[in-house]
Amino acid sequence: MTQLEHHSNLVPWQMLAQHTGATLRYVPIDGRGVLDQAVYQSLLNERTKLVAFNHISNALGTINPVKAMTAAAHAVGAVVVVDGAQALPHSHVDVQDLDVDFYAGSAHKMYGPTGVGLLYGKTAWLETLPPYQGGGEMISEVAMDQSSYAGLPHKFEAGTPNIAGVIGWGAALSWMQQVGLEAIEAHEQALLAYGTERLLAIPGVKIYGVAPEKAAVLSFNVAGVHPYDVGTLLDQMGIAVRTGQHCTQPIMDCFGIPGTIRASLAAYTSREDLDALARGLEKAIALLA
Repeated sequence: MTQLEHHSNLVPWQMLAQHTGATLRYVPIDGRGVLDQAVYQSLLNERTKLVAFNHISNALGTINPVKAMTAAAHAVGAVVVVDGAQALPHSHVDVQDLDVDFYAGSAHKMYGPTGVGLLYGKTAWLETLPPYQGGGEMISEVAMDQSSYAGLPHKFEAGTPNIAGVIGWGAALSWMQQVGLEAIEAHEQALLAYGTERLLAIPGVKIYGVAPEKAAVLSFNVAGVHPYDVGTLLDQMGIAVRTGQHCTQPIMDCFGIPGTIRASLAAYTSREDLDALARGLEKAIALLA
């Protein structure tokens, strides 16, 4: 695992380790918010069973080299699980090219409803793994003493699925395809460059997460001011940011900070929005200084 993970890609593995006695090892990040690939390579060995990491950091925007990390893990026989929640809305993802064993995504990160997502898995693994839930639709034959299970993907889809959520997600995906992932990515990268320039021009502002390969996230703090205070004032000005640890406490501990102020850029964000953020931030700093 890595120091860059969302809690949802940390806590389940900690629970599993407590249950099985497995040992967890973590790849650290540097001051830019980039994974130390030398340490990653040194941690891999024949005892490594599973490698779990995110495609893009939700807190810093760091884009990880998924294909290279996957190849290195496979070289020692490890299974690769990738948290792709932040990558799917911002770029084209080809799971076959990446060669990952499992890849997870979330609808609400892709302009869709909450409460629904996806788990991609290679057929060989999905056929090997037992169902994690029992119920209707996931069975082939049921007798009083035993049951047999349905084929993929039904084996893992017990009960009535979130039908409305999936339909809503389908509408969101259709819109994304109409706009074009390439167009969305280009728009967001242009905004990231502009927003970075605008924020760094404000005295006292420090941006966390300056990886060479980065998605459209601006995570920052103001020197001497708690991020919650800045966020509260921005909220009163009608400027929506998130403040806190962003479910990534290990990252915040690494930087020795209580949290950050995060502006997440998307297809609907404009340069005018970033100008409003910069103006609002200047006002907030003046009030809090």
